[in-house]
Formats: sequence, structure tokens, C-alpha cells
Amino acid sequence: MALEKVTTVTGRAVFIPGADIDTDRIIPARFMKCVTFDGLGEFAFYDVRFDPNTGEKTDHPLNDERFRAATILLAGVNFGCGSSREHAPQSLSKYGFKAVIAESFAEIFFGNSTGLAMPCVVATAADIAALSAAVNADPAVQVTIDLENLRVRSSAGHDFPIVMPDSAREALVSGRWDPIQELLDNDTKIAAKAAELPYV
Repeated sequence: MALEKVTTVTGRAVFIPGADIDTDRIIPARFMKCVTFDGLGEFAFYDVRFDPNTGEKTDHPLNDERFRAATILLAGVNFGCGSSREHAPQSLSKYGFKAVIAESFAEIFFGNSTGLAMPCVVATAADIAALSAAVNADPAVQVTIDLENLRVRSSAGHDFPIVMPDSAREALVSGRWDPIQELLDNDTKIAAKAAELPYV
């Protein structure tokens, strides 16, 4: 089964401030008692979106109606650090995010996101700050992540470079981002190779 090639991602954006946003903040552990990942989106950033004492919504950016349609997340340094739970990128994907632009990423979070066809690209602090300011001023600004040319552009006039490991970029733009599907698509070759091996 051919997978979708991810060459560009376009949408509105929202900036979530803070460095070292870990996977427990992205999806609290108590919401991980699920058989599937369906429904995890509503719990993304739950403990910072809702007051733990009153249950009332906080002033977290994801509670701002202006950013309800955002599909690109803007963040700071070391996004997705902490435990290696796959639930974190899954919750962001189920919430509706299609990509993340940050100053840096935790390696396992990055890999899990790539396996969901959710690109994680690195930009400078200055470029992220400038884009965030524009988005905060006008949430309707359209942001495009161009993986083929490694650029971010916006309808507000931004155009800056991004960085992404070649292996992840190639997997996304060629539609080979799901390793499980790769195995399924090549089961005949795997069986043939196994038959050649004397120890299998």
C-alpha cells in the first residue's frame, strides 16, 4: 500500500511557549490507559490547559478560540523531552496538528512523529519568534513548511530556512515514513531472503 508523500504542510499556527516541554506535559500519564490512540487528542496539554483545582480553562494558547484551527505547532528548545511515550506525538496528531516547528527536539519524540507523517523541523529562535509574533497578531496567517526545499514561508512574508535530518526528510517526501508498512509491502522479499539463509 502506497503511503502519502509529505512534501509540504500548510496551515495556521499556534505558539506554545516554554523550553523543555516534556512528554508528560504533552499527554499526562493517567490518560495513557487506552487500547488504541483514538481519543487522545482531547487530553493534549490537559494539565496546563485546565486548572487542577477548579477544572476551569487556563489562558493556555490551545484554549484561545483564535487558534482553534491551528495545525502547525510552534515551540522552543528540546520539545518532546522526557519519557519516550509514543502517546505524546499521537495526542498531538489526534488533536489536529500536522507538523511542529521548534528550536530543537528530543530524538525519540522526533522519530515517533516522523512515523506518524508529522514533520518536526528545526528553525532558529529568532525566526520562530518572528513567525509567532505574526501569528499572534493575525491567527489567519498561513504557514507553509516546504520539506523539499527546507524552507518555511508564510502569507505574512516570512521565508526562512529549516533543518531536518536527511533520513527523516527522505522518508517523508518519498512516502516511506511508516516502517511497519515498509515491512508489509516487502513481505515477499523478506520471505525470499529468509529462505536463502541456512539458519532460518
